[in-house]
Amino acid sequence: MENYKKSKTVEKPSPLPFSNLPSDIIEMKVKDGSKIRNLMGYAIGKMESESVRQILFTGSGKAVSKTITCVEIMKRRLQGLHQITKVLFKQTEEIWEPIVPEAGLDALTVKRNIPAICVLLSKDALDSQEAGYQAPGSFDAFWIDMLKAESQGQIKRKQGGGRVTGHAGKHPRSVGGRGESYKKL
Repeated sequence: MENYKKSKTVEKPSPLPFSNLPSDIIEMKVKDGSKIRNLMGYAIGKMESESVRQILFTGSGKAVSKTITCVEIMKRRLQGLHQITKVLFKQTEEIWEPIVPEAGLDALTVKRNIPAICVLLSKDALDSQEAGYQAPGSFDAFWIDMLKAESQGQIKRKQGGGRVTGHAGKHPRSVGGRGESYKKL
């Protein structure tokens, strides 16, 4: 690939994985360089108005984790949101041109499938039978149940993991731990 340079990247259009979305739904397209503060300022402002009932967050590639972060912030700020999450792949094409056209090399087309996520948040109830559905507060309920089970002794936490005092220099990777001696030159 040292004889080629990337000339352009084309993202193939793919339909949204949700049916029956209103035509005026707000779609937050999260990119890798998007600032969370800017995204959330706009999205929360819109969702706080009574006229907006649903919002859609989409992101692909490196922006998937940022998309999830935005959704979690939104759910913490505005309680009672229903959620449906869909994970999919988007196809992109990269066009690579030869650096020296006279060398007889052809242009290359590289097709990639990159991960993508679409999350629909709604103030109104959604279909609870649909794959990827999360009811409002279901995450909190899970952790409350876990804490109750742990306090009743049903779940044992792994003990230890921290460094024990009094064992300095006994670590297998410590310098001089096996009788070797090193001197600074």
